[in-house]
Amino acid sequence: MGLGTQRRRRIADLLATPVAGELAEATGWVRTSRFSKNVAFVHLGDGSTPRTLQVILEAGDAERLAARLGIGAAVRVVGRWQESPGAKQPFELVAESVDVVGDSDPATYPLQKKQTSLEHLRTIAHLRSRSNTHQAIVRVRNALCDEIHRFFQGHGFVWIHTPILATTDCEGAGELFHVSAGDRPEGFFGTPAYLTVSGQLQVECFAQSHTDVYTFGPTFRAENSQTPRHAAEFWMIEPEIAFATLDDVIALAEEFVRTVATRVLERCAEDFTFFDTFLAPGHVTAVRSALQAPFARITYAEAVDILVASKRTFEFPVGWGESLQSEHERYLAEEHFRRPVFVTNYPREQKAFYMRVDADGRTVAATDLLVPGVGEIIGGSQREEREAELRHQLALRGMEEAPLWWYLELRRWGSTPHGGFGLGLERMLMWLTGVSNIRDAIPFPRTPGQAAF
Repeated sequence: MGLGTQRRRRIADLLATPVAGELAEATGWVRTSRFSKNVAFVHLGDGSTPRTLQVILEAGDAERLAARLGIGAAVRVVGRWQESPGAKQPFELVAESVDVVGDSDPATYPLQKKQTSLEHLRTIAHLRSRSNTHQAIVRVRNALCDEIHRFFQGHGFVWIHTPILATTDCEGAGELFHVSAGDRPEGFFGTPAYLTVSGQLQVECFAQSHTDVYTFGPTFRAENSQTPRHAAEFWMIEPEIAFATLDDVIALAEEFVRTVATRVLERCAEDFTFFDTFLAPGHVTAVRSALQAPFARITYAEAVDILVASKRTFEFPVGWGESLQSEHERYLAEEHFRRPVFVTNYPREQKAFYMRVDADGRTVAATDLLVPGVGEIIGGSQREEREAELRHQLALRGMEEAPLWWYLELRRWGSTPHGGFGLGLERMLMWLTGVSNIRDAIPFPRTPGQAAF
């Protein structure tokens, strides 16, 4: 079988199995090129690995193609492996034929070394996936998504596809994107519809039939926020388990985060070396260390006491009934515990209507997982399985029962104690990599005033 009939191979695979003298074909984009009188060195990348493939061009090809092998050009090379005298790579490919598939003018190519800040790259989201940083982020994001599915599938969970178009506000915050179609006054569905803020309410139906379930998909918040942690469109993982208390939810969350994070760190070791070297020195080492010890656990009341005792001057007030802000969360995780920490039993006024009310009547069986560098990455709870108490919670918040009739009915026939959590994919990615802005953790960020790509 000739080279032309074989499927194209990734550079990661080629670099893993070079054999001196063997013929190989490589495709990719020029990362760097260097030309001298008798020889040229071209480094190709294809996104499959942070490493590049060094191609050697002899004098004739170098002179003929010098003007076309600038940064960004797409090429196909056929050549033979030879051992490299350089220390950076054991083998290099000596070209026998070079085909420039797509030209790129290096003078106008937007990805110049002097213009590769993350802020600049956000202005060229259609090209930033070619930068070293974003290629690494995307590879880790891909591995993270894969390991999330592997974890839940390996634990017997069933993946449920919940609606992206919803008719209820799960969180009760009112930060919804309204969906309209045509000029029907009653709306396309005969009732107001919105982009979902969470698949939790719907996936609870399946927890009462399939026991252990999860949903994984895009969610939307019309929150006019420009903070580094918020985006209008982001991805959520939401497991839901029946016959479970808050303790079960926390145990699942810790096992999930520790297992998935450890696997991704191992699987993308080269990318994390890049992050530790160029993006956030020392961060990955800190993450690995945090995963070695059990996560801390405190109540909201204990968190308030710790913050007060710190004598730290915070921008936002600290005290019972005050919301924990990002600065409070990061102090607890980064400075006090120096590891992930579960905060539980928040005042019920701060949390959603579906969270189970504790025996004291003041707090709910809720938890947030706070991690260094980011703050909250998980929010979860035991759900209120008592119909009468759930109706009371709706009334206290001035919420109508009618849109949630089906959710209330779940409590009538074979209802069980149950619970779950939601993990923001991008926030977990930020924690693992050291990326400090959510806009850099998602391929095409959607934030107030920004949806150009």
